[in-house]
Amino acid sequence: PPRCGRRGGRSTLKSSLSGIFEAIAGWPVWVAALWWGSLTTLAFGVVPLLFTHLPSKSLAGNTAATLFGVQALVSVVLGAMLLLASSMRRDSDYKARAESARGVVLAGMLLALLVEFAIAPRIVARHNLALWHAVGSLMLLAQWLCAGVSFWILVKPRSASQSQV
Repeated sequence: PPRCGRRGGRSTLKSSLSGIFEAIAGWPVWVAALWWGSLTTLAFGVVPLLFTHLPSKSLAGNTAATLFGVQALVSVVLGAMLLLASSMRRDSDYKARAESARGVVLAGMLLALLVEFAIAPRIVARHNLALWHAVGSLMLLAQWLCAGVSFWILVKPRSASQSQV
C-alpha cells in the first residue's frame, strides 16, 4: 500500500511539473502579449489620462514623451526576446509560427526605434508639431498593429490539417 501511494504521488508530481514546463515553454506568447498590452495601456489609456488630469498640456506632453521613450526600450527588448525565442525553439509548430512572425516583430522594433530617435526629438522641439505628432501617432499605431499581429500569430490555433500531421 505505501508503494501505491508513492507511485500516485509521483504521477501527480510528474503531471504538475509537466504543466509547469508547458507554461514555461509558452513564454514567447507571454512576451508578445506583454508587448501588445504595454502599447495598448500606454497609448490608449495612460496618455489620454495625462492630458485629461494634469494641469497643463505641456506637462502632459513632456510626461508622455518620457513614457513613450521607456515604451520604445520595452518594445525593442521584448521584440529581441521574441526573435531569440524563434531561433532557440525546436518545436516545429512553434518554429513555423515564430518564423512567420519574424518580419512583423522586426517591423515593430524598427518603428519603435524610428519613433524614439527620429520623430520624438522633432515633437519635443516643437518643429512642425502637428505634422510630426501625426506621423508619430501613425507609427505608434503601426507598431501596436505589429505587436498585435505577432501575438495573434503565436496564439492562433492550429488548423485541422496541421494537427493531423
